[in-house]
Amino acid sequence: MSRVGKYPVVVPAGVTVTVNETEVVAKGKLGELRFALSPALVDTVLENGHVVVTPKSKTKIARMMWGTTRARINNLIKGVSVGFQKKLEIVGVGYRAAVQGSNLQLNLGFSHDVNLAVPAGLSVKVPTPTTVEIEGADKQAVGQFAAVIRAYRPPEPYKGKGIKYAGEAILRKEGKKK
Repeated sequence: MSRVGKYPVVVPAGVTVTVNETEVVAKGKLGELRFALSPALVDTVLENGHVVVTPKSKTKIARMMWGTTRARINNLIKGVSVGFQKKLEIVGVGYRAAVQGSNLQLNLGFSHDVNLAVPAGLSVKVPTPTTVEIEGADKQAVGQFAAVIRAYRPPEPYKGKGIKYAGEAILRKEGKKK
């Protein structure tokens, strides 16, 4: 039995949710998000301000999709009401970031600057040259863009240089001994 799927998703004030046979649409102050359902595996209904997901059968895939569907709907509702945020820290001498228009410019020790176009629906802020904040309604898009940025210079274990998530602990290794 799914531990996640059995709990109903509460719809907060200011968010409207519509449930069809094939999709769930959530509208809130931060926009509109959609999620395609698997009608052969789970039933999804909106009742009394709660979205309830139940599996249609006892098969393994139906039980897996039960918890997954509930979690995805919860992320939709949280995204359009509150939003999601990822913070990245840049560590290294001369490493820095800046926002220029709708592009993120990164100086990471390469012979050239790395310019990344900010995807639609996301906002990128650089409060200091060594911190990048990514915000948006879609949890997957926020996490994906943060992973793309981090992949240019992942943190290395000897000096800790690179791009890391805020609060991420880098396991450090001991250097050469004489």
